[in-house]
Amino acid sequence: MAGIYIHIPFCKQACFYCDFHFSTNMALKDEMVNAICHEIKLQKDYLKKERIHSVYFGGGTPSLLNELQLQKILNTLNQYLEVSSSAEITLEANPDDITPEQLKMLFQNGINRLSVGVQSFNAEILKWMNRAHNAKHAFRCLEWINESEFKNFSVDLIYGIPISTHVQWRDDLKTLLSFLPPHISSYCLTIEPATVFGNWQKKGKLSEASEEYAAEQFIELVEALQSSGYEHYEISNFAQSSFVSQHNSSYWQQKPYLGLGPSAHSYNGQSRQFNLTNNTKYIKAIQQDILPFEKEQLSRNDQINEYLMTSLRTSDGCNLSFLSEKYGYELMNEQNKIISQWLNNDLCILENHRICLTRKGKLLADKLASDLFLVN
Repeated sequence: MAGIYIHIPFCKQACFYCDFHFSTNMALKDEMVNAICHEIKLQKDYLKKERIHSVYFGGGTPSLLNELQLQKILNTLNQYLEVSSSAEITLEANPDDITPEQLKMLFQNGINRLSVGVQSFNAEILKWMNRAHNAKHAFRCLEWINESEFKNFSVDLIYGIPISTHVQWRDDLKTLLSFLPPHISSYCLTIEPATVFGNWQKKGKLSEASEEYAAEQFIELVEALQSSGYEHYEISNFAQSSFVSQHNSSYWQQKPYLGLGPSAHSYNGQSRQFNLTNNTKYIKAIQQDILPFEKEQLSRNDQINEYLMTSLRTSDGCNLSFLSEKYGYELMNEQNKIISQWLNNDLCILENHRICLTRKGKLLADKLASDLFLVN
C-alpha cells in the first residue's frame, strides 16, 4: 500500500511562522492544476502499480481549489493510479474557507477527511500569527463540520506561543475538546529563519518560548487529551479509536509515497526525490515532459537513521527485530551504553523487542534519535 501527497502552493496571505512553499498570487492556479495532473501521468509508474491507500492534499491552502480543479486532480489520479475504494482522502482546509456548501461539495467529490488549521481560538494570537481566519471562523467552522457528513476530521493547534499563557493554552484545549474532533495534531511553535518571525528574531523583536514553558504546555496537552480518551500515537498526533491518520502513519512506517506539485517529496524506500520549489519553473518543466526534481539515494545507514528518527516518535516505538531482519543491525549490541542511560534516566522503556520513549523521553525525541545515528 502506498500514499499520494499533493502540494497546492497557494495561500490568501502569509502566516508569520510558515516556511512551507506557497504563493499569494492565484494567477497560476489553473495552470498549476493542469501541471499536477500531467505530473501524475509522468509519474504513474513511480509506485510500481502499488494500490493507493491514502491521498493527502496539503499546502499551501488546498481549500482554495474550486470544484472543477479538485475534480480534475481526483479524476486524473483514478485514471493513472490504482486508488483503493476505501482510501483515506484528506484535504487541508483553513477555517475561513469552510462553509456548509463547501463541505457538501468536498464530500460529494470524494474527500472523506479534513485537516483544519485552527491553530488557536484566541483572537489576539490569531492576529499575531497573521492567520487569514479569526476566532469566529474557528468556532463556526467546527460547528459546521460536526453538522456535516464528515465523520473523520483533524484539527491543528499550536503551543509554545511566546505571547500566550498557560491559561490561554488550557482554554484552547478545553474549547477544542468541546467539539470532539476524532483526531488532533498539535505542534510547538518554532521560529524558522526564512519567515516573518525569523526576521523579527534577528532584529531582537521576538524570542522563542523557553523549553521549560513549551514542555509544560506539551505535558498539559498530553494529559488533557489522554484523559479525554485520545490515543497518543505519535508525538504530535492524537486520535480517538479507529481515527489514526492513515496517510501520516505511512510516513512513520516507511511506506512508499509519491509527492506531486512544487516542493513535494517522494520516497520509495531506496531514494528520496525533491520537486523544484518554484511555481513558474515547475509548470514550465512539466509542460515540457520534464520532471523537475533532485534525487537523494539512501544508503543503508541513511535508511536505519530514518527509521530510528520516525519510529521513536510513535507509540509503537523502534522495533529491534525489524532492524535486525531488514538491515542486519543489532541496535542493542551497537548502542547498549546509550540505551542503558536512557533506561536509567526514565527516557524509554524496553518491552517485546521494542524501545518506546516515555513522556519524559518524548520531550527530547529528536535529540535522542540523533544520538543513535550512524555515520555514512
